[in-house]
Formats: sequence, C-alpha cells, structure tokens
Amino acid sequence: MSGRGAPVRIGILGAARIAPKALIKPARGNADVVVAALAARDASRAHAFAVKHGIDRVHDSYEALIADPDLDAVYNPLPNGLHGKWTRAALTAGKHVLCEKPFTANAAEAREIAELAAKSDRVVMEAFHYRYHPFALRVEDIIASGELGTLQRVEATVCFWLPKFSDIRYDYSLAGGALMDVGCYAVDMVRTFGGSTPEVVSAQAKLRGSAIDRVMTAELRFARGHTGRVHCSMWSSNLPRFTAKLVGDRGELRLNPLIPFQRFTVRSAEGNRVERFPPRATYAYQLEAFAAALLRGEPVKTTPEDAVENMTVIDAMYQAAGLPLRMPA
Repeated sequence: MSGRGAPVRIGILGAARIAPKALIKPARGNADVVVAALAARDASRAHAFAVKHGIDRVHDSYEALIADPDLDAVYNPLPNGLHGKWTRAALTAGKHVLCEKPFTANAAEAREIAELAAKSDRVVMEAFHYRYHPFALRVEDIIASGELGTLQRVEATVCFWLPKFSDIRYDYSLAGGALMDVGCYAVDMVRTFGGSTPEVVSAQAKLRGSAIDRVMTAELRFARGHTGRVHCSMWSSNLPRFTAKLVGDRGELRLNPLIPFQRFTVRSAEGNRVERFPPRATYAYQLEAFAAALLRGEPVKTTPEDAVENMTVIDAMYQAAGLPLRMPA
C-alpha cells in the first residue's frame, strides 16, 4: 500500500497522447488520486503539456521524476520497448507502477519484472483497462454459469487505421507492431474469456518493412479442447473495430461493438437478449482499482504474472509467423 494514505500522488513518464484519457481525466473525478508531476524528454513540450492539463510539477528527466519523494506511483505510457526499463527503475526506487500495455517487449523481460515486483511490496498493474469494467466481470459470470454450455471457440478482433508510417508503432527498435499495439488486447481477451493461456497453432502476418506486422492473425488451441482466434491490424482493408465472440455448445455471446463497452448480446436456450452498461469510461474503473490496491490492499486483475502469460502468447505468435521477437529498446 502507499503508506501515506489518500490521495495517491502519481507522476507521468512522458507527455504521451494516451495520458489525458487514461489517467488525467479520470483522476479529476477520483478524490483518491492526484496527478502531481510529469517528465518528458522535450522540456518545452513537457511544460506545455503540464500547463494544459494542470500538472504542477515538471521534472527534467525520467530519473528525476522516479526519484521524487513526493510521489507514490508512476504511470508508464512510454513506447513499448521502454516499458520494462522504466518500470524496473520505478520499482527499484520504491514506486508503485501503472504500466501501459503491453507490459514489456517480450516474455523474458516480463518474467524479470514480475520477479522484481514479487520481491517488493509495491503494486504493479498492467493497464488493460477493459478488465476493470463491469461488463468484463459479467461476461465471466455468464461463462461460469454454464448458460453458453461448454466453450468451443473464443475470438477477438481489434483493427484500426494508422497510415502515418513514421509513427513509433511501426518502429521495430521500440518494439512496435500491430500485435504489440492493439493485438495485445485481443490476446488478453481470448485468454481471459477462454479461461487459460492457449497454445499458438499457427500465425500469419502482413508486413510493413521487414519485421513490423501491420496485420496479424493467429489460430489458438486451449488445453480443454476449445479453439481461439486473434486478429489485429493497424493498416489494412479491415474497418476499424473491436469485437469478440464466445461460442459454446448451448449458446453464443457477442461483444459488438465492444468500445465503449456498453453492450453485448447473448443467444442461448434462455432466449436472446442485449445487456447494457452505463457509459462510464473504462479508464475510470481502472484508476479506481489501482488506487484501491495502493490504499486498501485490494487485489488487481492485471498482475505482472498475468502479463507474463500474455507476453508468452505474443512471443509464440511472432515465432509462428516467422518474425523476430520484440526486444527492449
């Protein structure tokens, strides 16, 4: 736990585009959290970002922010290849960490961070925000209830368009690729709703350059016999979408459209229905869970150990597609 009580004071590593949506805006509606500091490589950008978002303190380096004794936690939205390095540094400095997905560049690095976290009393949470929304718990309840029968197949698709090829998400040196950027959501969802970590049977990629997957598709197999599929893209003819389908021998559940996580449909022997949820941001639920873990010792769902499982599947997909693993920057 934080040791100092509420509010939890969080510092941001980098002036990332995701930070306002994932942390700054939700924090304004959460009395347990204050976004207290920021550090970025570009000093002028850092100060402009801080002024725009009402952040009082700006540090001139990531090291200085991590060493700030007035901070309880660090939010790490840096490029993928830097997640492990700076999560490790924050843990070593005694800070709690909310790390953007994917947790690290590969499974080996994830295991290293998980071992370090296990030896500390710090909270380390991977930011798969959908896992903290009530809809995710409801889906798991429906699966456990047996309404769908025995699971036969679990599929997840995440596609969007990113035509700016100079973007860091196309940079292999920063652990880029469609699977790392948005596909990690689909992998996590298939694992979560599928009930375990599956084996990768096959994978195919469409490339941008020699090593960056702009599209990735994989077939999966679970130990209990059901199968799975992950499909993701950041530049293809696929329309932008975030969908999932769970097929059992007695029913089917579809999450479509999944964002903003407001509804899903169920077809089973009990009839057809749509279940709806309040239009509250998934990031607000995530930040509540992070604060609750720091202040009250409540467990988190997206642990470093869980991240190791996710990165193991991602590594196996790259290998099956004939591509090199992503490496730390």
